[in-house]
Amino acid sequence: MKPTLLYRFLIWIGVALLLLWSLGPIYWTLASSVTPTDDFSVRPIHFFPQHFTLDHYSRLLGINVDRIGGVEVWMQFRAALLNSIITSAGATFLCVAISALGAYAFTRMRFPGRNTLFGLVVATLAIPAYAVLIPLYQIMIKMHLVDTYVGVALIYVSAYLPLSLWLLRSVFESLPLALEEAAQLDGAGRLYIFFNIVLPLAGPGLTAAAILTFLGAWGQYLVPLIFSPQATKPLTVLIPEFVTKNFIDYGLITSSGSIAIVIPALVVIFLNRYLVSGLLAGSVK
Repeated sequence: MKPTLLYRFLIWIGVALLLLWSLGPIYWTLASSVTPTDDFSVRPIHFFPQHFTLDHYSRLLGINVDRIGGVEVWMQFRAALLNSIITSAGATFLCVAISALGAYAFTRMRFPGRNTLFGLVVATLAIPAYAVLIPLYQIMIKMHLVDTYVGVALIYVSAYLPLSLWLLRSVFESLPLALEEAAQLDGAGRLYIFFNIVLPLAGPGLTAAAILTFLGAWGQYLVPLIFSPQATKPLTVLIPEFVTKNFIDYGLITSSGSIAIVIPALVVIFLNRYLVSGLLAGSVK
């Protein structure tokens, strides 16, 4: 049955609304980041910048600070950007490595309570983060891990490990067991099979788990706000600090926000096909 004109019109309207809802805030952030500070108070509001400036980016990157004036923030921004990259990348590496080993064990090894243990681990996804903040903070203080890269990365790993474990278990279950059995007949050990046969075949699933973990860690706010107050402060905590008691620096907020979305946007754009194939890898055996 051929779709009617009204049906196609409604589909296009729905797509347009979805794009507006998704890309509208991003466009407004980018447009505001190149708008002079004086134009933020102009009425009526213009949806396209009436004047163009890169002064906000210059302040963030430490370029011509003396000419622009204002407080130097580029050292704080550089440190926060580096902190975000280190903690997100470190958590991604640890999470994928641990979940890959765990998912393989749950898939190929037989031991008592295997399914029960896996269910309990995945069930932790339902626990709200607010419910464990106080005991977790006490543990981190006793272990001297507050405001450290290791401490923040471990918290991210504990948050996203169940999801990665669930995803990779489905991926490993879809892989043909005959290849591993053939390798065992040739005398290959369990670790050799895992690293040289299983992991290459599970590449899309590993990539999908890495993308989900990285994006989740990059966008975290509550955890670094509590556990990374100074030395390891990421961008998500630094950007709200541009709102002071008497002044809101919209230029710095939007320009730093624009830079903050570049890295996750590049990850999604260039690795999107691996994310889709990885999520679908365990759907068909």
